[in-house]
Amino acid sequence: MELFPIHLLFIVVLMNRYILGPFLRRLRGRDIDRADDTYQPRVAIVIPLFNEGKGIYHAVRSLLEQDYPSHLLQIVVVDDCSNDDSYAWALKAAEGTPNVLVMRNPENMGKRKGINRGVKAAVDAEIIVSVDSDVIVDRSAVRNLVRRFVSPRIAAVGGRTFVTNRHQNWLTRMVEIKFHFAQQWLKDLERSFRQVMCLSGCLTAYRRHVLLELEPILEARSIAGVPIKYGEDRFLTRQIVKHDYETVYTLDAFCFTAAPATLAGYFSQQLRWRRSNLVDLLGGLSHAWRLHPVVTVHYVSQLALLLAYPVVIVHNVLTGEFMDILSFHFLVIGLLGIIYRLETRHLPEDRRVHGACFLPMALLMPVTYALFTPLALLTLDSGSWETRGSPSAAKAPSMAGDGSRLPSNPAGESAP
Repeated sequence: MELFPIHLLFIVVLMNRYILGPFLRRLRGRDIDRADDTYQPRVAIVIPLFNEGKGIYHAVRSLLEQDYPSHLLQIVVVDDCSNDDSYAWALKAAEGTPNVLVMRNPENMGKRKGINRGVKAAVDAEIIVSVDSDVIVDRSAVRNLVRRFVSPRIAAVGGRTFVTNRHQNWLTRMVEIKFHFAQQWLKDLERSFRQVMCLSGCLTAYRRHVLLELEPILEARSIAGVPIKYGEDRFLTRQIVKHDYETVYTLDAFCFTAAPATLAGYFSQQLRWRRSNLVDLLGGLSHAWRLHPVVTVHYVSQLALLLAYPVVIVHNVLTGEFMDILSFHFLVIGLLGIIYRLETRHLPEDRRVHGACFLPMALLMPVTYALFTPLALLTLDSGSWETRGSPSAAKAPSMAGDGSRLPSNPAGESAP
């Protein structure tokens, strides 16, 4: 089998993510993250809720402490018929706070429809901030998101997520480094052209009129007639870009969450993200040509590599050459571990891990590509909420650097 085209794909994706993207970020300088401190619109924070237990209480209370004028801020919690005590905890968090509205869907409708219902309820808001129910939001996050709407064409601004249980075990240490590159490096190329193709549902702000404009498309999302309830953040971001709006991303707005601490939880997350990546990348092929040419090449090459890489792994296993590709993985991952160590050397010990903790990714990456890409392709019509297992299991909070208590996992990119 001739694998040269696949090698070329790998080089293109690697160059875009780790060389061209960071180069463009440095070339654009401060212009890549411009801000307007005079912009102070009415903001509604919409939290879709399903089986989050006490975690929703901590999420809402953290949002009540936002460094943003309280008379301009509303919090809307939409419970999607949770079958645990989530709704009761949401009501408890809202006690004595008139700017918190707790709603409950008449039936299980899915995350996206729950968000749409919250958006409709926030009639006075100009900006909608979507927040996952399992995160704790930094008190300056809303302000730092809002101040990035420096142009009417900017329809969405995304923030980053910090892993807080990074020292729990080898897996969370590995995920800590993975998150570092996913958020510090991998969005740089798209940020440079204001066409960020995935803004995480953990923490993203949108212009309300754009959400209302796109509502029919979001409500009708399905595969083979089966409503799709996963990957709504990627789908929404892509639709915003498709309709000629701009999307940006800032490292200054952030939230906190705990990463999966077991292989079962990690694999479940990776399958969920892989399915979302495939659905969205395939769905975007019809209009990828409308992106900036550099972003188009990046977009198409990512999809091509995602589909081709499992073939490379299987080929190497069948020909007895798997150790060759594994050695290459260890070389690349080891190099990234060194870069991580250099970039985080100024941080205190409790806010970083050793660079060698990334080495397990060299083995897990081919496993997840070989197993989960085919499995994701066979289950694209999954209609579930895609929750991450038992909420209570994910709720063991750990202490962040600022003393915040955290609940479960984020959605986001499946790279590197």
